[in-house]
Amino acid sequence: MEINNQAREELLAEVNGISDEDLNRKPSEDRWSIKQVLEHLYLMEGAITNNIRSQLVYGEVVNIADKPIELSVDRSRKVDAPKFVEPSEVFATLEELKQKLEATHNGLSELAGTSDERQLAEKGSPHPVFGQMSLKQWIPFVGYHEKRHTEQIKEVKEELGL
Repeated sequence: MEINNQAREELLAEVNGISDEDLNRKPSEDRWSIKQVLEHLYLMEGAITNNIRSQLVYGEVVNIADKPIELSVDRSRKVDAPKFVEPSEVFATLEELKQKLEATHNGLSELAGTSDERQLAEKGSPHPVFGQMSLKQWIPFVGYHEKRHTEQIKEVKEELGL
């Protein structure tokens, strides 16, 4: 969870002090607002946590090699978000978003800390870019994914003149 904790600190440092109005403002019609990026992040973290929990119980042993998940931070390659983690257009405050991010982060952290290491390494779940990944790798993937979107937030802030 080290990369996840580091990514979360960087994310919060990047959004602290942004007004709720600016948080919900989109730089253009086809781009996400900062609020939407944050919503996507907690939806993704929650979905991954639930998937790991389910795969630990029902998943099969797959024993797969590690994937280069650190490449997730490369924003030169666009990846469309799966429908179930697409953000809404509904207005939200920074405080609401921080609470949801904290809840999903705590959920993943608790799962990572209480799960059997051997099972996390042996069982897996498919990723749309990397293919089959071990559950163990899905945990730091969340951190790399968050770092990717922190870079996106920096871009949005610049476009909004923040």
